[in-house]
Amino acid sequence: MNSLPEDIDLLDELPEDDIELASELSEEHEHWRIVADKGQSPMRIDKFLMDHMGDTSRNRIQKAAEAGCIRVDGRPVKSNYKVKPLEVVTLVLDHPKRDWEIVPEEIPLDVVYEDDALLVINKPAGLVVHPGCGNYSGTLVNALAWHLRGNPDFDPNDPTVGLVHRIDKDTSGLLVVAKTPEAKTHLCHQFFVKSTRRQYDALVWGNFAEDEGRIEGNIGRNPKDRLQMAVFSPDSEVGKPAVTHYRVVERFGHVTHVECQLETGRTHQIRVHMKHIGHTLFNDERYGGDQILRGDTTASYRAFIHNCFALCPRQALHARTLGFVHPQTGEELFFNSPLPDDMSALLEKWRRRFVTTHE
Repeated sequence: MNSLPEDIDLLDELPEDDIELASELSEEHEHWRIVADKGQSPMRIDKFLMDHMGDTSRNRIQKAAEAGCIRVDGRPVKSNYKVKPLEVVTLVLDHPKRDWEIVPEEIPLDVVYEDDALLVINKPAGLVVHPGCGNYSGTLVNALAWHLRGNPDFDPNDPTVGLVHRIDKDTSGLLVVAKTPEAKTHLCHQFFVKSTRRQYDALVWGNFAEDEGRIEGNIGRNPKDRLQMAVFSPDSEVGKPAVTHYRVVERFGHVTHVECQLETGRTHQIRVHMKHIGHTLFNDERYGGDQILRGDTTASYRAFIHNCFALCPRQALHARTLGFVHPQTGEELFFNSPLPDDMSALLEKWRRRFVTTHE
């Protein structure tokens, strides 16, 4: 039997908000299949796969199930599902069953900082971070492969170097990239123990009664919509613990500019936490923020909102601040990225409208 592919744990291993969901890509590819024997007694699927897949771990199988990659008769199942006689068990991934190589591509990069151990990139909105089904080229990783093509010690296909964390395609802002295995191990540990500093700017729907707050709630895949994440009780065994701190920066009546600081880093953490407390990110199509969620029903207001959507045609989220300890020197590094033009213009448009309507 085939062993579980290494790339199965790309979905959840990297400790950062807004990892791209493999399931948001429409295509899926079967990598492994087995039909349970006619006399199969009920058995947990993680144990069943441990017995049949060979060289893999139960933890990785459970991660695959959590990511929706383990199917029974075509349906995603949890790791405690019990396999029954003649059921068809498959492993489904977001890329074809073939080896593919990251090819260097001459794509402009905004390099904020670089030395022998690492570099910090200011990613524009719209740039996919990592190749995947439907995006085998034109990604940040392809651009990094070109940028570091003269470095004999950097192999873009080596998972022990490269991206330390990710942000969504339509989120802008700062990312750190490791050039050496030692740097990546050191940086990943900082993310794991929550010693990094990450702050985001966001424009969200609604006004806040308070000036600051803390959101706590486990984040896991939404059982009703696999393209979304959802919040579950911290006391539950569903999802992974997540904490977001927020502070109001500026109020515009129907929307609010907030600063979010991550205590943990989960898939779509800020987006799903804000939706959970009733403040969906402005123009976040995935979570319903591309609808008019606050304000009146006049034609002029609807036109204003649609003009705002056109001005910033993505979720209004920017990874502004990134701080960490340099893996070689021990120096504390701190980087700030100014708001990109689309978000700056969006905030200014709301600012002008708020001042005009309250004069």
